[in-house]
Amino acid sequence: MPPCHPHDASSMNSCAGPTERLLAPLRQTVESTHSNHALFNDATSMKTLLFDLDGTLSDPLVGISRSVNYALTSLGYAALPETEFAQYIGPPLDDTFKLVTGAPDAEIRQLIALYRERYAETGFAENTLYPGVEAALNALAQKGSPMGICTSKLAQFADKILRRFGIRDHFGFISGGDVGVTKQQQIARLLSDGTVDTQAWMIGDRSVDLMAAHANGIESVGVLWGYGSREELSNQLPRRLLERVDELPTLADLQSS
Repeated sequence: MPPCHPHDASSMNSCAGPTERLLAPLRQTVESTHSNHALFNDATSMKTLLFDLDGTLSDPLVGISRSVNYALTSLGYAALPETEFAQYIGPPLDDTFKLVTGAPDAEIRQLIALYRERYAETGFAENTLYPGVEAALNALAQKGSPMGICTSKLAQFADKILRRFGIRDHFGFISGGDVGVTKQQQIARLLSDGTVDTQAWMIGDRSVDLMAAHANGIESVGVLWGYGSREELSNQLPRRLLERVDELPTLADLQSS
């Protein structure tokens, strides 16, 4: 085994333990989205609001459904009706393709590559911001709430979507997912590198968001305007369950109480 030099990037994998190696892709995902990552560690203080993107801040249905069907039909699978897509928004993309096709891993990778090909060109622009989100984020910013993104999307796609809506500057960092990287692992990385601490709150519309938060010892908030049902979210016992987008600013007051 080669000698370990912790400050040499080429030997980081040999220095890392099993957990560190598993989470290593997340270090690049988070840090590559903002050049002043260390500054945001100071600015995020103790109570970061960690937002999911799809189904929480924006509605991705059109872009995701068309990109998934592009991938499926490219490899000879039948397209799915748009009415079936709600259940697939939120979980990681590889899980969706496995559930739909039952294909082996090599073909799942092909499907994901085809999906991303279309999504990078046009799918991201088929995303729509939920009404009231911009005003809610402005209100949270005025209250001094530090905010970040934790999404199953690639960070580069999330960044493009947020910039397109003109809300990127509200977020100190973006944690994006990838094949084989769960949201639970993303939050673990954000905690371990000091981007957030255990007083952060995860806000999302699916059980996977709330479960990832609780597995890492942080609070969760469920939102009901996305793709998760009331029952799905209530079963995870979130700190709050929000009915409307305009309730988001109340989280700053709740955190400080």
